Amino acid sequence: MNILFLTLLDFSTLDESGIYTDLMREFIKDNHKVYIISPTEKRKKQPTKLIDSENYKILKLQIGNTQKTNVIEKGISTLTLESKFKRGIEVYFSNVAFDLVIYTTPPITLHKAIEYVKKRDSAVTYLLLKDIFPQNAVDLGMMRKTGIGSLIYKYFKSKEKKLYELSDYIGCMSQANVEFLLRQNPEISSDTVEVCPNSIEPRELKRDQQKIRIIKEKYKIPLDCTVFIYGGNLGKPQGIDFLKECLKSNKDNSQVHFIIAGSGTEFDKLNEFFNIDNLKNAQIFSHLPKEDYEILANTCDVGLIFLDKRFTIPNFPSRLLSYMQASMPVLAATDVNTDIGQVIEQNNFGLWCESNNVTHFNKNVEQLCSKEVRKQMGANARKYLEENYTSKHSYEIIMSHFKKNERR
Repeated sequence: MNILFLTLLDFSTLDESGIYTDLMREFIKDNHKVYIISPTEKRKKQPTKLIDSENYKILKLQIGNTQKTNVIEKGISTLTLESKFKRGIEVYFSNVAFDLVIYTTPPITLHKAIEYVKKRDSAVTYLLLKDIFPQNAVDLGMMRKTGIGSLIYKYFKSKEKKLYELSDYIGCMSQANVEFLLRQNPEISSDTVEVCPNSIEPRELKRDQQKIRIIKEKYKIPLDCTVFIYGGNLGKPQGIDFLKECLKSNKDNSQVHFIIAGSGTEFDKLNEFFNIDNLKNAQIFSHLPKEDYEILANTCDVGLIFLDKRFTIPNFPSRLLSYMQASMPVLAATDVNTDIGQVIEQNNFGLWCESNNVTHFNKNVEQLCSKEVRKQMGANARKYLEENYTSKHSYEIIMSHFKKNERR
C-alpha cells in the first residue's frame, strides 16, 4: 500500500527514534511505500525539498513559524498550514495514489489537505489523537467558551469536529481518551474509535558504569542519592507551580536529588525559582549535549511526569515510554481525569498522586527511595512496554482494518 503520513514533527530521516518514526518503519518492514510530509519552519531558512530515500520519501515543506514566535505570527502560520500541505501533495505527490492517510493532532487544521487526498484517491483516513484541542486550552485558561474571546474557540471547535467527521478511524492514547471523545462527541460512531497507544520500538540499553560515573561527576550529581528526573516540555500543561512546591518541600531531603531537563514557555519561570531558592538537591538544565542527556536520562532512578490539575481531558504523555524503556519506575503527578496513574499503579511500575497533593507526592518519593522497590517496578515497566506499547502493536491495530476488509 501507499501510505501518506502528515505531521508537524521536524525530521529528515526515519533512522531517528520516536513514536512516529518508529511507527513508519513498521510499515516499511512490511513492504509498504511510505510518503511523509514533515515541515520545517521559515526561520530555519530551508526551502521546500523532497528527500528520496530507498524505502520512503520525506517532503520537507517550508511553513510559517509556529514555535518561538509571537502569537500573531503563530496564528497566521497555523491557519495557512492546510493550504501549504495540500499544495505540497499536489506538486510532489500528484502521481501517487494513496491507500491510507495517517495524521496526528496537533494540529487540527489539516482538514482540507486530508479531504483532498481522501476524495482524490478514495483513501482510508486514520487519526492518531494525541491532543484534544481546543478543550485543553480552555482547561488552562488560554481560551474561553463565552464572551468575545469565544470566537477563536468556536473556530477551532468547528475545525476539530470536521477532522473527526473526516476520519474513518480514530486511534486514542488510552481507554479514558476513547470514553472522553465519545462522551463529548456523540455523533462519532464507537465502531470508529479505538485505543492505539503511544508506542516505540524498544532499544536495548546497556549501562556503562564508568560513563555513568563520569557524567554524574561532570554535572555534580551525587552518587549516593535516589535521582528523580523530569525530561521534556516545560510549559503550562505541566503545572509548574506544583512542581515548584514539590521541589521546595524536599529541599532538606538528603536522600533524593531532582534533575529537571527541558525547555518551554515556563522554563524561565522555573529557572528563576531555582536561582532564588538555591536548592541544594535539585538542578535545572535547558540544554545538555545529546549523548550526555541520553546517558543521564537512561541511568537515573525514577522518571517524573507532571500534568496540571485543571485538565478535564485525559492526557497520556509519551514521555512515559522513555522511562519504561530504561527500566525506570515512574512517579506521576496529574489531574484526576487521565488514566495514566491507573495504568502505572495497576501494573505495578510506578506510583501516582493528584497534582495538588504535596504530602502524597512526598510519600511516593519516600517509597521509591527503596532500591528493591525500584528494581521490581523498573523490571515491570520494561515488561509492560514490550507487551503493550511497541510500534509493532500500533501498526497491527491500524492494519487490522484492512485485514477485515480483505476477509469480506
